[in-house]
Amino acid sequence: MQHFIWDFSPEIFKIGSFGPRYYGLMFAIGFLVGYNITQRIFLKEGRPEEDLSSLLFHIMVGTIVGARVGHCLFYEADYYLSHPLEILFVWRGGLASHGGTIGVLIALWLYRRKHLDQGYIWLADRLAIGTAFTAGCIRIGNFFNSEILGTPSDLPWAIIFAANGDMIPRHPAMLYESAAYMVLFGVLLWMYWKTNAAQVPGRLIGLMLAWIYTARFFIEFVKENQVAFENGMTLNMGQLLSIPFVLIGILLFSGKLVERMPWLNYSTPLADQPKAQVSGKKAT
Repeated sequence: MQHFIWDFSPEIFKIGSFGPRYYGLMFAIGFLVGYNITQRIFLKEGRPEEDLSSLLFHIMVGTIVGARVGHCLFYEADYYLSHPLEILFVWRGGLASHGGTIGVLIALWLYRRKHLDQGYIWLADRLAIGTAFTAGCIRIGNFFNSEILGTPSDLPWAIIFAANGDMIPRHPAMLYESAAYMVLFGVLLWMYWKTNAAQVPGRLIGLMLAWIYTARFFIEFVKENQVAFENGMTLNMGQLLSIPFVLIGILLFSGKLVERMPWLNYSTPLADQPKAQVSGKKAT
């Protein structure tokens, strides 16, 4: 059986030592589309559009820092705890989506402390739409990098990733994930614009977390383990880390978590905030 051979350079072009990669391009496209969607939501709901630059900054930093620290601690803790400075060497590769999710949730909390008119869950629900699209883009970036390879397969759609010297037909696991996340993006977009789901705190972010990490859990069965210690595990690290996100997502979707912790969605109307606080500055 003939299988599709993927033999593509991960670099868009190269001038000397400078070679931007498709991975970075897909990362940027994801953030730009997410920003545009959030901008439309802010305009629709009468929120300050000038807050978006601060929100984007928090989300970008949270994503990168969280993903990097997550990889170092979840997958190679022994090495990086012995060489802590190398955690900063992001260009060497090693980003974990579970860490990225945690980083975004923390960044969102930090942003929200200066924007009290925007409840935490209110923000998370609306950012879930762009996040799903960005996650799908990042997995396409992984495809360009010929990384996160699947296990060997004889299925007609198996791919030979010749770019990194691997001539074995494999599941295109990263494309499975990308497809799952893009479908989720369409569902969330429809739910926000065509239903009242956005009026139910936790419904959108809950679905996002449960969908993404349920897909991740099952797709891990056709992915190669990232590090050697996973070879002796019944469930690998990616699957173990996905379970709590799925459970939290289900609780958020059902409304049970927000019902028990109403402070998660607490917000202060703009009119009731000190002027300095509304502008993002500390009151004096």
